[in-house]
Amino acid sequence: MLGGNLGSSIANMLSSELVRSVLDSTPDALIIIDAGGRILFANRQIQSLFGHEPAAIVGSHVEVLLPERFRGRHSHHRDAYFQNVRVRPMGAGLTLYGTRRDGSEFPVEISLSPIGPAGDHLVAAAIRDVTERKKVEQALEDARREAERANLAKSRFLATASHDLRQPLQALGLLNGALRRMVRDPESLDVLRDQDQAIDAMSRLLNALLDISKLESGAIKPDICDFDVAPLCEELRRDFLKIASSKGLDLAIESPHLFAHTDAVLVGQLLRNLLSNAIKYTHQGTVGLHFIPHDLQLRVEVRDTGVGIPEEQQAMIFEEFYQVGVSPNSSRDGYGLGLSIVQRIARLLQIRIDVRSTPGRGSVFSIELPAASAPGGNPATSARPAPGVASGSDRRILLVEDESGVRNAMRMLLRIEGYDVIAVASFDEAAAQLKTGVFDLLVTDYHLDGGRTGAQVIDAARAIFGRQFGAVLVTGDTSSAIRDLRADPKLRITSKPINSDELLALVRSLLAD
Repeated sequence: MLGGNLGSSIANMLSSELVRSVLDSTPDALIIIDAGGRILFANRQIQSLFGHEPAAIVGSHVEVLLPERFRGRHSHHRDAYFQNVRVRPMGAGLTLYGTRRDGSEFPVEISLSPIGPAGDHLVAAAIRDVTERKKVEQALEDARREAERANLAKSRFLATASHDLRQPLQALGLLNGALRRMVRDPESLDVLRDQDQAIDAMSRLLNALLDISKLESGAIKPDICDFDVAPLCEELRRDFLKIASSKGLDLAIESPHLFAHTDAVLVGQLLRNLLSNAIKYTHQGTVGLHFIPHDLQLRVEVRDTGVGIPEEQQAMIFEEFYQVGVSPNSSRDGYGLGLSIVQRIARLLQIRIDVRSTPGRGSVFSIELPAASAPGGNPATSARPAPGVASGSDRRILLVEDESGVRNAMRMLLRIEGYDVIAVASFDEAAAQLKTGVFDLLVTDYHLDGGRTGAQVIDAARAIFGRQFGAVLVTGDTSSAIRDLRADPKLRITSKPINSDELLALVRSLLAD
């Protein structure tokens, strides 16, 4: 027990009715212990928390309130604390437990505070039951893990859907392209052209839905770098010039050598959707892409002289399937998903979209990108070739595709164009052909069986034929691994499902280099 004046002074202090009343009224259970771990005082909250009468545990060692498995270690921790007494939580970062009189355990939070002058070695321990808080924390942790599992499952589904849904569309498109080159009957050609338009519409809808799902699931991560906007502008001009011209529109796309600091591929996708939307709703006049540098930002504007958007509809245009001036049950030109994708990309890149529009006079969609003061990073866009280079029957192509339907359709299309095609299904088969044959070009899928990739096939081919050996990489992958490949001047990367005319244009371009 306590000796000398210290013991009597503490006893007198704790016997004060006022002090005891204050300590008993605290919401937490409270005990006061000495350096030997003996309990000198316990307030009445001890009974409701631990089931012990306060007077019954005074004089006992504090370990009586701990689970038996912790008692041996606790005395060492207590001795260490009394060598450096200070206000602090007990067991920071650990889950602490108390034991009730009936032997049941519960999680607790304990705050330690020294009492009296230094050297008196008395400590007050405020003890709180955190069972409910731990339940909430566990529920939140379970919810977080479930969300992660759901997100992973969604990402896996998207990867599977992206592959399995694109493959039959890819085969259909290639077979259609092959038939259009074989058939001469005008009526049959009309049917095949209509079929090609239907396949194209299915492809655009699938791509849009998959893009939205990937953006929502977090499967797409921004790859931030400095890049020159000029190559992207040239690519956009090539992509949209023919479409705009077919409607009698002027396409005004600037190509300034200005540098932005963001994800070039996602910005390109955003601008493609804005330009496509502008051309769709413009019946005469001009569609333009303009860049205005100011301060540390690069303002990008897509302007059109189209139908415009009434003010009361401007808040709804970024919703899925919403189209200006189109009733839900009427015939649709498109699906109303382009601007929804634009909004999701903008959120992902943390950039703002502004819309200014006047019905009958046109619209301006603008974004502001972080500017880069100097060139840097890897180019993230690849120039697409212009079609029209003549093919030749003396050119030999190695085709690598693990999906038999797509492989056969692509082989048929290339052979109809006059190319000598060797088609294989795996990396090992491709490696064997490369060792024994001579090829002018490689066309390969990216994801192959056995975890191999088309990039590995390209490396194997160039190890034999040199770094200037051309290749077409066909993929639905949008990861950074694909983006890093885009800087290769002798490589053309295209997404599934690829149009047959586009594939042949890529082949002709590489063979003409």
